[in-house]
Amino acid sequence: GSAPGVSSDTAKVTGLSGSPVAFTDTAGPVVAISVQNNFFDPTPDTVAAGTFVRFSWVGGVGHNVTWDTGPAPLPANSPTQTGGTFTVRLVQLGTYAYHCTIHGTPGAGMHGALVTQ
Repeated sequence: GSAPGVSSDTAKVTGLSGSPVAFTDTAGPVVAISVQNNFFDPTPDTVAAGTFVRFSWVGGVGHNVTWDTGPAPLPANSPTQTGGTFTVRLVQLGTYAYHCTIHGTPGAGMHGALVTQ
């Protein structure tokens, strides 16, 4: 679906064993964070649990998103990239801290935090 919430669909192939198959997934809101020249914007930010966070690179400088702390399991780290996007979903309540390993350390330099409520 195009709105946050539970959506479902059914796939059907005539003559295929196991057909039809039903699928259900939950869509969530998307929050954008800009990865700029040595800073994340906005940070800190508060989002609802289940929110997708889309990091978007601006400026052509190599950066990454490396998670420091947060509810287990932590999201996957991003590769170092100079453009494009990287999206994660934060489903647990708590504070997720992250930094760029090229331009920061946990809590210093290029770092940020997201609080899920």
